[in-house]
Amino acid sequence: MHDFSAVTPELESLAALCRKNSSIDPNDYTRYDVKRGLRDIDGNGVVAGLTEISEIVSKKMVNGELVPCEGELYFRGYPIEALVQDIIANKRFGFEEIAFLLMFGQLPNAAQLADFNTQLGKYRTLPSNFVRDVVMKAPSKDMMNTLARSVLTMAGYDNAADDTSLPNVVRQCVDLIAIMPLLAVYSYQAYSYKEGQSLYIHAPRPELSTAENILTLLRPDSAYTTLEAHILDLCLVLHAEHGGGNNSTFTTHVVTSSGTDTYSCIAAALASLKGPRHGGANIKVTQMFQDMKNSLSDWEDEDAIRDYLKGLLHKERFDKAGLIYGMGHAVYSVSDPRANILRYSVERLSQEKGLHEEYALYSKVERIAPEVIASERKIYKGVSANVDFYSGFVYSMLGIPMELYTPLFAVSRMAGWSAHRIEELINMGKIIRPAYKSVSPRQEYVPLEQR
Repeated sequence: MHDFSAVTPELESLAALCRKNSSIDPNDYTRYDVKRGLRDIDGNGVVAGLTEISEIVSKKMVNGELVPCEGELYFRGYPIEALVQDIIANKRFGFEEIAFLLMFGQLPNAAQLADFNTQLGKYRTLPSNFVRDVVMKAPSKDMMNTLARSVLTMAGYDNAADDTSLPNVVRQCVDLIAIMPLLAVYSYQAYSYKEGQSLYIHAPRPELSTAENILTLLRPDSAYTTLEAHILDLCLVLHAEHGGGNNSTFTTHVVTSSGTDTYSCIAAALASLKGPRHGGANIKVTQMFQDMKNSLSDWEDEDAIRDYLKGLLHKERFDKAGLIYGMGHAVYSVSDPRANILRYSVERLSQEKGLHEEYALYSKVERIAPEVIASERKIYKGVSANVDFYSGFVYSMLGIPMELYTPLFAVSRMAGWSAHRIEELINMGKIIRPAYKSVSPRQEYVPLEQR
């Protein structure tokens, strides 16, 4: 039988041809003033569109000059802190409320929220035998692949899959927000069963929130504490949306502009989020801390922590990539508001779980890492902890397997993707098609027998 995963010497040779004939001189990007990564030399994103869904603020004008400021995040004009504070103060689950706000542009009243929750509960079910025929067949160790395949397969169960009228797309998006937790958890259960673990397939409960259903579906006994469910809900809220320029959301805009269907659009967004530069950062943070804990004999020794962090930057520790994962962000410099919000809840959960020493280690690294980075490297903007710094720790304390970290990101971001898809459809002009400048030299054609 042919080994589809084998890289043969012939393929190595072809790869060498790719490298030889497709490598562009890095100086050409400067010569032609190309905004590589759609960002300028200072890291500022090139303005490619307009949105009313969310806003990220990392700099403010002071005396005619842009200077870094404490990070701010707005959902539909509302500061994220105000939204979260009200949710926490009233001890309610907020993800569904935030999804409504992002998609429909206004905060729901009590009746609207109740109706939306009822709709989500109604849609939170999969077609007959879908788990057996789709999820359980060929389970992948990467849940994101299974998620994308499952979303694409859902199109086959939708008689109006290609209908891009607004009411139909709203229906599809609400459906996908409802079933994404099922697809994620069932994908993990199928993979876990393939690896020899017991198989648990719990039915969702329509009266529960998204966060509660995730814990119900995932855990063998379906049990969870109120604090656990509320902190997972907070994570879903904080990850639900983050501007139109992040890679997966921009992908949503690009693919929507082609006029394609919702399922293809979301599958493309999932493919983007799967990339370790985008959705997998909290996994790297968790793995880095595990290596750190194994390496340090005394978690209180700040000099040892500082040496370990320097070792990371010098490519001597962990994965030798030269990075301190969870520190720094493409946009934020002084602070990431999501990390600031999550920090307090992380401390509460660590106390409930008896892991306060681990939380103290995270706090020390958060304080020391920027000093180490500033002493070792020339940086053009401040460095602070981002939301991924703490979210992986939260998931580990909740007993969520690492394979589900990025899928949970997708469960949450489905709300933001839906809002941006709808916005693109409403305001759609031309297909998104940026320019690429060719730097290939002209060549004379050589007949086959003369090559």
